[in-house]
Amino acid sequence: MAEWTEPRPATAADVTAVRRIVDAAYEPWVPIVGMRPIPLEADYEQLIADDLVWLVGNPVIGLIVLVDEPGVLLVENVAVHPDRHGQGIGRQLMAFAEDRARAAGKKKLRLYTNRKMTSNIALYERLGYVRTDLDEIGGRLAVHLEKVL
Repeated sequence: MAEWTEPRPATAADVTAVRRIVDAAYEPWVPIVGMRPIPLEADYEQLIADDLVWLVGNPVIGLIVLVDEPGVLLVENVAVHPDRHGQGIGRQLMAFAEDRARAAGKKKLRLYTNRKMTSNIALYERLGYVRTDLDEIGGRLAVHLEKVL
């Protein structure tokens, strides 16, 4: 079983592992949301080249995609392999995002997720995120949430 490691930046050599984690984490949502979740469509080669992807585990068990925006850090994607759900990895990745935001002088984090991903929304709310908006992104209803640091 893979062990937790401190998050490290992904490299081009990690793209297969990144896709494996994202596919495993999001494919089960396809029948629930009625289409492929946005993270399944992302260009991970470019996200990695832009230094936005952070990985944990050896082998990789989870990842987080963080995008610097004016005054806020966007958590664009958090994915944990389903075999490791319920072990606190997602929470640790979100704590890492908070640490990165604070280090960059950001006052808040934001994220969005599909309206039908209710278990994810509940987790984010338990972590202190509040709903700020509901809109359509690529034919999907997205719930926007933010957390003030």
